[in-house]
Amino acid sequence: MIVSPESTASKTEAERSSRFKPGQSGNPAGKAKGTRNRATLALEVLLDGQAEILTQKAIDLALTGDIAALRLCLDRILPARKDRPVSFEMQPITTAADAKEASAALLVAVSTGNLTPSEAAEIGKLVDGYVKSIEITEVLARLDRLEGTKA
Repeated sequence: MIVSPESTASKTEAERSSRFKPGQSGNPAGKAKGTRNRATLALEVLLDGQAEILTQKAIDLALTGDIAALRLCLDRILPARKDRPVSFEMQPITTAADAKEASAALLVAVSTGNLTPSEAAEIGKLVDGYVKSIEITEVLARLDRLEGTKA
């Protein structure tokens, strides 16, 4: 069979027209909510009814000294703590100027060991957000007063 350059060119044009267009999804609706991974579903079917037996086996292995099984069991019993409640002295913040005292209280809490630096950083973010909301409220109140005097 002899292939002419014209037929090759038309094939590539036809192929291009059937491919996805730029900016257009092949599945505009996306994956349905709640759709679960096939592999996960298959594993659940295989393990159905075996969870209790497997759990007991892991415990037995851990008790005989299997380090991996022990780590697995301990991770399930006492998972790594992601966050903890913290308590320290800090004056209430009612104006943007109070943020200075709040920051000083955070530094003292870190220096005395009552807070870790990362905990203080997270609380500092909360203080910053609160101060910004106070500043915006004050600016809006000034703007309202200015517009009221011009009207």
